[in-house]
Amino acid sequence: MESTSHQPDPAATNASWPAVAKPGEPGSFLPGQQSKPVSTACGHATEAAPVEPAVPDGTDLIPDTEATEGADLLAQLRAQIAKFVILPSEQALDAATLWVAATHLQGSWQHAPRLAVVGPAKRCGKSRLLDVLTETVHQPVLTVNSTPAAVFRSITEEPPTLLVDEADTIFGSPKMAEKNEEMRGLLNAGHQRDRYVLRVVGNDHTPRRFHTFAMAAIAGIGDLPDTIMDRSIVIRMRRRAEGESVAPYRTKRDSPALHAIRDKIARWAAPLADRALCLEPSMPVEDRAADTWEPLVIVADLAGGPWPRRARQACRRMVDAEVQAEEDNPGGARILADIRRIFHAASEPEPDSMTTGQLLFALNGNEEAPWAESARGGLTPRALGAMLREFGIISGNVRLGDGTQRKGYTRHKFLDAWRRYCPTVHPVTLTATDESAGTGGRA
Repeated sequence: MESTSHQPDPAATNASWPAVAKPGEPGSFLPGQQSKPVSTACGHATEAAPVEPAVPDGTDLIPDTEATEGADLLAQLRAQIAKFVILPSEQALDAATLWVAATHLQGSWQHAPRLAVVGPAKRCGKSRLLDVLTETVHQPVLTVNSTPAAVFRSITEEPPTLLVDEADTIFGSPKMAEKNEEMRGLLNAGHQRDRYVLRVVGNDHTPRRFHTFAMAAIAGIGDLPDTIMDRSIVIRMRRRAEGESVAPYRTKRDSPALHAIRDKIARWAAPLADRALCLEPSMPVEDRAADTWEPLVIVADLAGGPWPRRARQACRRMVDAEVQAEEDNPGGARILADIRRIFHAASEPEPDSMTTGQLLFALNGNEEAPWAESARGGLTPRALGAMLREFGIISGNVRLGDGTQRKGYTRHKFLDAWRRYCPTVHPVTLTATDESAGTGGRA
């Protein structure tokens, strides 16, 4: 790809967000990219006045940067992946491409993102994607139903890339998941650097630390355990529709071309290890999602061209999709979001409390929600109480309009959880009544 000097459009520059690092120059940024806190070199914080993006998703306004050799190599890799596998979206294809490139810089990362390749049924292309990844990632270690001991003994101080196929044989049912709890713990621990497995070895039972840090792609039918999904870039595969076609993959015939692009990416990435270590890109997401996506965004910033924008678009949209999937899940934040809607719809101003019976009547009566089917007769008071206790919310006596008391829930007990777990569902504005009722100082 021919490199060209970028001249940003003034209108786009003012709204561009987040900041994009200048390829090859830690601590330097493209003109007009300092409207938000920017990427910094090691130990050098840069302060800037925060500016709200001009549109809801400012990632669309990030201009192309000066392309490096890496931009062309990423484009070649992307084309090779698309040749053999149909991914569910352009963003998923970009994410898979950047994830592969990031495996060649694992020594620079604090977190090792997992790539969760999941699908609802067989023949969705999960194993085929893993085939292509195996030929392009750094030092692949392909496992199928391996023991945890064999896996962590395969990880050295210079981490390989784990590729776990048929994960549903490990985590596909509660009984399987319980039996393979050690594997889940290993995959969780390996997401962050310097988390070790301690085992005794030899006849004298000498304690020895084993490394766990390594990037991993995990493919299987159905979702993986929540703790692994939370540390993953999630690609939800689908069966090919009529009219969609891909090239058949033959290892002996097709792997040389994949190895060639793999070796080029490795050569390009090798001298960038120290720069990758020092960059701290501004991210469109926060917390663990930012930790997981940061290596991919750094690779994109180092490559330049359209990749800084595409990486952040993929990050924002794929993380948002998983947040929505979590809200739609019968457990977790879904119960909080639905109760938030019930309180909001009840009256103006919102009631200070509701009885357990009122909440259950509304929850079980929602035809698009899963509660009516959660048990024979629908969601029960005991089941509702168990779910809400996970968020520190417990029932108590509430007073009705006629002066009588029944078991129920007061609104102020939900405020902290609503603001933390479903902040976009009728956002909560604290009133004087809420403050006097007390939210524990946490909301």
